Amino acid sequence: MNQQLSIAVFASGRGSNFQALHQALIAANSAATIALCISNNPNPGAFDFARQQGIATARLSPKMFAEEKEYEAALIELLASHGVELIVLAGYMRRLPHGVVQRWRGKILNIHPALLPDFGGQGMYGLNVHQAVIAAGRTESGATVHLVDEEYDTGAIIAQERVPVLPDDTPETLAARVLEAEHRLLPRVVMEMVAGKR
Repeated sequence: MNQQLSIAVFASGRGSNFQALHQALIAANSAATIALCISNNPNPGAFDFARQQGIATARLSPKMFAEEKEYEAALIELLASHGVELIVLAGYMRRLPHGVVQRWRGKILNIHPALLPDFGGQGMYGLNVHQAVIAAGRTESGATVHLVDEEYDTGAIIAQERVPVLPDDTPETLAARVLEAEHRLLPRVVMEMVAGKR
């Protein structure tokens, strides 16, 4: 990928990974910019941050359309109208339509709060993931950035950062430690892709 890169971030909630990525791009004086923040929810915290930064926002949800194909077409049109070359899913709770994955294949990243391929798939999000890791008796967890394909969390793994699972961890304390790793890992991978190193 070249230096001039337009990024769309998809977020369902507060968008802390979105914020970490935006701040890292600014700090690095990167030519890559986040042009658009998309959510399936009407007013996520991510939109508040985007508006403060002058980043365009758009809500698009399958619930807003009679058919999936209409939703897919609207999403593709929106992304194309902003010249989006790289899509980053940052706490996004929906699967992308097939047509979007097909058109941007190899250029869609997701950040997942566990060491894939373990603890991935439908329903493995938020505290559910960390509860499962603790219940399984794991001594290590972490964050994974992977390419997105048609299924949940099954695309090729790009990079991981590991963190310890401590004996007295709760899902909440483990989540906080993993989130810190996410905030380091996602910007690093995106900037490596922008620089053509991945």
